[in-house]
Amino acid sequence: MGPSLDAETNDVDDVDGSDAAIHFLSMGWKLLFACVPPPKMCGGWAAFFGSLVFIGLITLVVQEFANLLGCVLGIPNSVTAITLVALGTSLPDTFASVTAARGSKYADSAVGNITGSNSVNVFLGLGLPWLLACIWRQQTRGTHYAVPSGSLSYSVMLFLCTSLVCFLILILRRVFIGGELGGPKGTKILSAVILVLLWCTYIIMSILQAMEYIQGIGTPKKSYTLAEFSQS
Repeated sequence: MGPSLDAETNDVDDVDGSDAAIHFLSMGWKLLFACVPPPKMCGGWAAFFGSLVFIGLITLVVQEFANLLGCVLGIPNSVTAITLVALGTSLPDTFASVTAARGSKYADSAVGNITGSNSVNVFLGLGLPWLLACIWRQQTRGTHYAVPSGSLSYSVMLFLCTSLVCFLILILRRVFIGGELGGPKGTKILSAVILVLLWCTYIIMSILQAMEYIQGIGTPKKSYTLAEFSQS
């Protein structure tokens, strides 16, 4: 990264301080991802699977550091999962949606990227590990693989409520403004503030429930071990 020359005007575009700082902080990641095969190799499949491997490794590192921080500060794993880990793994989707929104005529690419990535997280991110765990447990121990859900129903219901409000905002924007994204400056700021408040509400309510300040839906009345749950 350095000064660039405009071929049409022959003007030199210098690098400002913020660009240089971001480049310095991300230099290690850029060197790491430089090991990904080029898109021309194997029709792009080598770059695709290579990127998946690096993303998986980075996610593992983020998870381990989040667990370590939670252990040091006494934060439950469920809290670190919905804050540090979720935020770290979702920021790339956010930047991708911003790029799609700026470069596309319609909002389909930006909104579709978010809904598609969350579908992969829920269906593939849960289904594939669960399938592999079930096969491994059945082949090695001859038993079923089961893990108690705990307070999962509370988090799911809270997420559904906030999601319905988000969908309502998108519908109202389509009716009164004519599009899900963009519009007058005041409307954009108001929509952004409401969506951020929805995220903060979900985080705060989930933390309060995880710290047992709220006895919500799905709070287990008894703590079961894995062996007791498998036999039930």
